[in-house]
Amino acid sequence: MHKLLMAGALALPLALAQTQTQAADVKIGFVSIAKILNSAPQAESASKRLEQEFAPRKKGLDEAQKSLRKTEEKLAKDGAVMSESQRRNMENDFRNQARELKRSGDEFREDFNLRRNEELGKFQKQVLDVINSVAKEEGFDLVVNDSATLYASPQVDVTDKVLKRLTSK
Repeated sequence: MHKLLMAGALALPLALAQTQTQAADVKIGFVSIAKILNSAPQAESASKRLEQEFAPRKKGLDEAQKSLRKTEEKLAKDGAVMSESQRRNMENDFRNQARELKRSGDEFREDFNLRRNEELGKFQKQVLDVINSVAKEEGFDLVVNDSATLYASPQVDVTDKVLKRLTSK
């Protein structure tokens, strides 16, 4: 029994050394997705495309909001001197305009979010393809991102390599 314990005690450091050696052979990389989203030209161009696509609708909503404010100001200013039926009609008009503006604004936000998610999905696929390509070419066994990483040494950060490839595309 004593010899068995002694053999186990001698074998343990050898097993740990072998495990550490195997762990040292694992190549790990890190990518900052936040930096890529803020720096990649594809993200900027997608943002500009969305802005151009939704600019006319946004302008229409802004104009409707100005019109609603004017109606509200007129009602506040002239409401006391209007006849009861005029005031009631203007209040109804104001409520209808406000309701329509809210509905249009909700539709605008929903449509914008759907398109933004569509563009983001395309961009994420492109980023993932580049990350996989860099990882394979440089022999990484594991690449992690910033969503669950508490610390990453600059030595393992491949974000700039990914950004360089995205910029060249």
